[in-house]
Amino acid sequence: MPLRSREDWFWQRFDPKDKRASGALPNLRKAINREAGTVPELWPYYRVILSDREASSAFPSPKLVAEHSALGLFGVHQQSQGDRRMHVADMSMSVALRTLRASGRYSADALDRRVNAAATATSTGELVQHLRGLITQLRTEHLAFDYTQLVNDIYDWDSSERRKRVRRRWGADYFGWADPASSDSPTTDNSTTDAAAKPDTEQ
Repeated sequence: MPLRSREDWFWQRFDPKDKRASGALPNLRKAINREAGTVPELWPYYRVILSDREASSAFPSPKLVAEHSALGLFGVHQQSQGDRRMHVADMSMSVALRTLRASGRYSADALDRRVNAAATATSTGELVQHLRGLITQLRTEHLAFDYTQLVNDIYDWDSSERRKRVRRRWGADYFGWADPASSDSPTTDNSTTDAAAKPDTEQ
């Protein structure tokens, strides 16, 4: 079941032309290598719905870990992108990586190894570290993807069974197993159906 949020996720509301929104990006990048819920600068941006038990637990909920990780990765991806939006609804991260592979900008073998390392990660923390490197490469080519799908994939990574499903979908998207007529077309177009709005940074 997809994660539920109190309102649109930060990346859905992000408007790169809004100086306050763009000013939030350095705070988002503080999520990298930091435990979910322990960085006060990120508290205003969390939107995932937690139960009372999850919110008060001594350990961060997998739901919060997923959003925390996605926020950090989005902060890395959106850095120095000008008016481009690095969240595009319904564009798989693996399709974006397939576009990167086809571009010839990087060695296909080297990229395959990096994708394989991410896909075989056995923990959420390991996965996020590998994704950070891949997203840095996507950023160089201004290739966007759907962060709402990513936050759910990161959440599913916490379950060994759901992780298998995510891996299969990533493989299908990255190597194009699916019928091309039914696949998403890779794009660097940053138009999206998500409504852009100013983030609430009030604490």
